[in-house]
Amino acid sequence: MKSKDLIIAKNPKSLFAESIRTIRTNIAFASLDKDVKIIINTSPEAGDGKSFITANLAIAYAQEGKKVLLIDADLRRGRQHEIFDVMNVTSGGYTNLMLNYKDGIDFNKYIFPTFDKNIDLLPTGPTPPNPVELLGSENNRRLLDRLKKKYDLIIMDSTPIIGLSDAMILSTLSDINLVTVSIKKTRMENLERAKKLFDQANAKIDGVILNKSQPTGSHYYSYYYNNDYYNNNEK
Repeated sequence: MKSKDLIIAKNPKSLFAESIRTIRTNIAFASLDKDVKIIINTSPEAGDGKSFITANLAIAYAQEGKKVLLIDADLRRGRQHEIFDVMNVTSGGYTNLMLNYKDGIDFNKYIFPTFDKNIDLLPTGPTPPNPVELLGSENNRRLLDRLKKKYDLIIMDSTPIIGLSDAMILSTLSDINLVTVSIKKTRMENLERAKKLFDQANAKIDGVILNKSQPTGSHYYSYYYNNDYYNNNEK
């Protein structure tokens, strides 16, 4: 069963679906000179809709024919398993795969298929006591290097960046860094704080996605701005 969050799958001709495909297209234009294998999506704070956008973006790439791995890297409050209706078993998931990774490991214990044949999901697994240490570990780097060879694209749903270091660590491992904000909720100073945190990690924001829920709750829209647009508006 498709979650109500997966609008691009349930209603592929909607304006929202077209907006998500536009994000996919603009990412391609913004990265013509590099091979994009890992995209992370974060937000300044919780509640900006990053998991909702990340899930739909994964489907947009799958609809293009790419084999996608969606990693729920929000090890504290991940919900991609709920969106895709996949069991988040305590013996599997991203946490355990980072802990146990070695050459020849059986990914089937950790990574699960979804209703879309082109999307596999790596749910969070159990909440670890040390998310930052795990994400920054050599095991995680080796794991992601291996997964990049197995999938056309890896999309990672990260924690919010303000107050947590998880997204800063992942930004050093990714090719494209996206930040999802909510028009009605996100304050400009928090977006500026997010940019400073990326700067501290010697990374950059490649795109800002504006997400807004209409009062009915049934319509959404988003836009993608490349880094040059963001920088120009910051001056």
